[in-house]
Amino acid sequence: MFGDVTSPLIPRSSKLSMSWWGKLVGGAFGYMFWGPIGALLGVAFGHQFDRGISQYGTWEGYVSQGGRERTQTAFFTALFSVMGHLAKSDGRVSEDEIAMARAMMQQMQLTEEQAQVAMRLFNEGKAEGFDLDGVLAQFREECHRRRTLVQMFMELLIHAAYADGNMHPNERHLLEHISDALGFNRLQFEQLETMVKAQRTFQQRGRSGGYQQSRTESPRDVLVEAYQVMGVPASATDAEVKKAYRRLMNQHHPDKLVSKGMPEEMIKLATEKSQEIRAAYDAIRDARGIK
Repeated sequence: MFGDVTSPLIPRSSKLSMSWWGKLVGGAFGYMFWGPIGALLGVAFGHQFDRGISQYGTWEGYVSQGGRERTQTAFFTALFSVMGHLAKSDGRVSEDEIAMARAMMQQMQLTEEQAQVAMRLFNEGKAEGFDLDGVLAQFREECHRRRTLVQMFMELLIHAAYADGNMHPNERHLLEHISDALGFNRLQFEQLETMVKAQRTFQQRGRSGGYQQSRTESPRDVLVEAYQVMGVPASATDAEVKKAYRRLMNQHHPDKLVSKGMPEEMIKLATEKSQEIRAAYDAIRDARGIK
C-alpha cells in the first residue's frame, strides 16, 4: 500500500470542488476518457471510463468544450501514478518518498476524497503491469504540445526522485526514459535535474527562515546554486541573466500553468517555484549590482 498516510494527515479544504474535480466526481468524464488514464481513473473511482470522446464527434469539438478540465484530470492522474512507479523503481518505497507524496498532497490542500484518489493512483503506479509508456503517451497527447506544462510535470518527478536526498541509479534510468517519452533530449533532462537540485537547496533555505546563505555556506556557494536555478553560466551577461529570469518566471507563472491545464490545486507548488527563481535572481542581481 501507499504507506501510513491516513486522513488526519490530509488537511480538509472548503474551496472545492473545482471544475475538473466536480466533473470527475459527477461522472461527466465517464464518457470522455479511455486508454490507460481512463483505466487508472476506473480503478481509483471503482468504475469504468471507456467511452472516449464520441459525444463531441471530433477531437477539435471536444477541445473547444472543456479541454482544460480534461488536461487537468490527466495531469493529476499521471503525476501520482508515475510518482508511485518511480518510488518503486529502486526496489522499495522509502519513508522519504512516502513523505514527499504526502507533503505534495498537503501543499495542494486536497480534500480527504481527493487524497484517497491520489493514494490509489500512487499504489496503481507501484503495481506490477503498470502501463508507464501508455500513460506517458496519453498524458503527452492530452497536453496538446504545451511544453511548459510537460516540463512542470517532469520537474515534479525529479523533485520526487530526490526525496531522500539522492537519486538512485534505477530512478535515474527511469526518469531518463520518461524524459525521452515526453520529448526531452538528454541534455535538456540534465539541465532540468541541475535546476531542480538547486531549487531544492533554495527551497530548504527558504523554509529555514529565509533565502540568505547559511553559516556553512560561502557567498560563492549561494551564487553557484543561483546560476544553476537560472540555468545560465556565471559568465552570462546581465542581459542574458535578465532574459533567463523572464523566461523562467513565464514558464512557472501559476496562473499561466493553470490556464494550460495544471490542476488548480497545484498553484501553491508553482508559486513556490516562482519564489525560488526570484530568490536566485535576487542573489545574482545583488552580487552584480544589477538595477
